[in-house]
Amino acid sequence: MKANNETNFFEWVYEIVRQIPEGRVTSYGAIARALGTAGSSRMVGYAMRAAHRANPPIPAHRVVNRIGVLSGKMAFGSPSLMQQLLENEGVEVVDDKVVNFSAVFWDPQEVISL
Repeated sequence: MKANNETNFFEWVYEIVRQIPEGRVTSYGAIARALGTAGSSRMVGYAMRAAHRANPPIPAHRVVNRIGVLSGKMAFGSPSLMQQLLENEGVEVVDDKVVNFSAVFWDPQEVISL
């Protein structure tokens, strides 16, 4: 599904993020590719930073960078909250990086249903 205007872009991102299963993570780039906007990883990051205002809630803690680093952790108001949320779901994090990233990676292009 291609996001075709900036006004709806955040909502398209949120629809994908709401589908990430508990205990799994995806990346900003994977979300951008699933939307047909492969060069918009940074915009996905902006959407995640604004996700606290979305309703229904967005599990933004499940979105990490392309190598599994918790690059958005400061948006959670506490440097450890993102890690705590992931660990509560069984995702192991060491030194701000998801352990065994490829095993817990969820590719939205394979299962997306917008």
